[in-house]
Amino acid sequence: MLKVKAGQLDQLGLLFERHNRPLYGFFYRLTADSAISEDLVQNVFVRIMKYSHTYKGDGKFTTWMYHMARNLFADHYKKQKKMGYKEDPEVTDKYFRDEFNAEEKRIKEEQLDMLQLAMNRLSAEKREVLVLSKYQGMKYQDIAEVLDITESAVKVRIFRALKDLKVQYEKLEVVNSQGT
Repeated sequence: MLKVKAGQLDQLGLLFERHNRPLYGFFYRLTADSAISEDLVQNVFVRIMKYSHTYKGDGKFTTWMYHMARNLFADHYKKQKKMGYKEDPEVTDKYFRDEFNAEEKRIKEEQLDMLQLAMNRLSAEKREVLVLSKYQGMKYQDIAEVLDITESAVKVRIFRALKDLKVQYEKLEVVNSQGT
């Protein structure tokens, strides 16, 4: 990133190669929409190029990048709300995409889909902290920097989010078991 800041914009491609997939995962877990997630990833790298002069290099690049991604997502979310879109708690049904899947694979996918549904039922704040910690693998200290809160506040938020996630997942399991 320091090379990009110094004007070597060809190095931005290397950063994109290294970080676009984790960023896509971050956005997809927040939006459950692949097209929006791809657009947001592109916009993060546009912002990285535009605001490269603000990168100091004293902390982790990923922390700076996720802070930017988080702000971009907040802007996107506000814009969607103004346009009248509401958050959709349901994810597209993907259970039987491949006819030849084994029963175990189908059950695992169903559980993952239920987990995503449960994640979508959480508040944006709780979903975000879980995505950063569990899916993106960020350390509590790094999450604290991204969210501009203390590390202990991160621990509390993650604990509460996991507790709520468990409740939502169990509710979905009850509904799912009644439907079969």
